[in-house]
Amino acid sequence: MSRPTGRHRVRRESGRRALRRPAVVATAAISAVSVSAAGYATASGSLTSSASSVSMRTGNQQANGAALGAADAGVAADAAAQLNAQNSAVAARAAAQGKTKSLLAKQRAQAAALRTRADKSAAAKRGSVARAKSAAAAKAKAAAAAKAEAKRTRDTQTVSRGGARPPANQTRAYGGSPQAIASSMLSSYGWGQDQMGCLTSLWNKESGWNVSASNGGSGAYGIPQSLPGSKMASAGADWRTNPATQIRWGLGYIQSVYGSPCSAWGHSQATNWY
Repeated sequence: MSRPTGRHRVRRESGRRALRRPAVVATAAISAVSVSAAGYATASGSLTSSASSVSMRTGNQQANGAALGAADAGVAADAAAQLNAQNSAVAARAAAQGKTKSLLAKQRAQAAALRTRADKSAAAKRGSVARAKSAAAAKAKAAAAAKAEAKRTRDTQTVSRGGARPPANQTRAYGGSPQAIASSMLSSYGWGQDQMGCLTSLWNKESGWNVSASNGGSGAYGIPQSLPGSKMASAGADWRTNPATQIRWGLGYIQSVYGSPCSAWGHSQATNWY
């Protein structure tokens, strides 16, 4: 059988061409897919690389942040430690100062107590000495007054019996005012004229130098305000009217009790009597 020709052959060739085209298309598609896959792989690698870079930067930043945080925490800890140390030092100084102040206050109180006791002891000793001196002086004055009074009594009795007269400075006549008489007698008692001012003030206060001055309340009499007035009889029988007799008795009294007119005047000013 012979081969078909003509129309039938052409059909077979067309069929072959038709078969070849799908293979080409498939090859092209595979190539395109390969290219696309390569591109995707490249893009995916780039993305992965970028992500890795970002992740590394983030890690570095986190590490740096952690380091900075740790450094800040260390600085804060150091500052807190320093503050605690300063507070402890201040508290220690305050405690030491308080203890020192308390000790000083205690020492001052003890010293004040010792001074007080010493002052009291010294004052008591001075008072004892002063009292002893005062008692001795009073005793001596009393003895001198008694001796002078006894002498004046003896002299008065001698005169009244007509015997020897007292010394001239006790019996001689005095002229002038009572103050002039007193001034002239001062030297007989061992005093100077510097005592006259005190005597003048004293008897101005007592009697105004009036020979007849009488205190109706107490019974004191005369220039020296003898209490009672009859005491002045030891100086003379004319004690009621003779200023010299009264002054002589008054000066003897002042000498035996106070030692001087100024001492008597000072006592009078302090106590309003002498």
